[in-house]
Formats: sequence, C-alpha cells, structure tokens
Amino acid sequence: MDAAVLERAAVLQKTLRQTAGLDSRAVTWVRPEQMHLTLKFLGAVEDKDITRVCAIVQETAARVEAFEMTCRGVGVFGRPARVVWAGVDGGKPLELLQRELDERFTQAGWPAENRAFSAHLTLCRVKSAAAGRVLAAAIAPFEQEIFGSVWADSVAVYESRLSSAGPEYGVVSRTKFIDD
Repeated sequence: MDAAVLERAAVLQKTLRQTAGLDSRAVTWVRPEQMHLTLKFLGAVEDKDITRVCAIVQETAARVEAFEMTCRGVGVFGRPARVVWAGVDGGKPLELLQRELDERFTQAGWPAENRAFSAHLTLCRVKSAAAGRVLAAAIAPFEQEIFGSVWADSVAVYESRLSSAGPEYGVVSRTKFIDD
C-alpha cells in the first residue's frame, strides 16, 4: 500500500484514539505498516501447499493489467462495531481479480467465500460491544474521508504469524501485473 495512504490512515487512527478515549483492553489498532488489502483469506496453509498457493496467484496475476485503486470512506463491520475499516475502491479490475482468485482457490480445494467481497484496510479490531458503540459514533465525521490513490501493479501472498503483540505479516511472494 502507498506510504502516503498509510500515513493518512495513521493520522485518522490517532484522531479516533483521542476522540474515543479507548485503551488497548478495548481496541487493537493495526500498525500502518501491517495494513493490507486481503483478496482471499486461506487460513492455515501447510508448508507443502505454499508453492501451489503462490503458483495460483502468479498464474492469475499474469493475466491482470495494472489498475488504480482509491482508498476512501470509513465504516464498521458488525453491530456493535467489531472492526473499523477504510474502504478501497478498485472498480471492476479489483472485483474481477478477487473473484478469479476465489474461484481458482475453490477449485484447488479451499473453501469458497461465503460473504460478499468488501475491499478494505482494517484500522482496528474492537474487543467489546461498548467500545464498538463508541467507535461507531466517533467515525461519523470521517465516513467520506479520502486517503488517496494507489497504482496496483502487483499482488502478494502474505503469511501471518501470531505473537503476543498481534499478527505479523510477511510477503512470501509478489507477482507483477501486466503493464499498460
């Protein structure tokens, strides 16, 4: 994700932290450098399947032209809020990429998505209903916030490792899209 977009997300996080007044027992804030757009969540993947996962992503990306995405809008998942997010709009190219990845992984034996794709960057995870209500109210002034645009020229396979400080994400492979 573009550094300027992540910087704007970090500023919003700081504003929400101050406005909501919630501590780490109520909310887990995602560090900006860990923010990413998830196209397909696979869950636990055995070591023997990592090469196949990367191959599916590489084969799919090899047919995709680079495209622009705009990060805008702030919202929540859940009532009361369980996740606060910044929206990502990549138009038809992003929708088609996500759909094809889901189909390819379903054909390879992973479960199909059971809910509609909602492109977003997670800003925080909410640990209590009370905190969810406070954050849902605090985001109201930012529902139309524009974070900026990003030229999507590649897709990455990430691994996540859980630690006491939260998940750590690392790139396993990255594949460039077709240049215009």
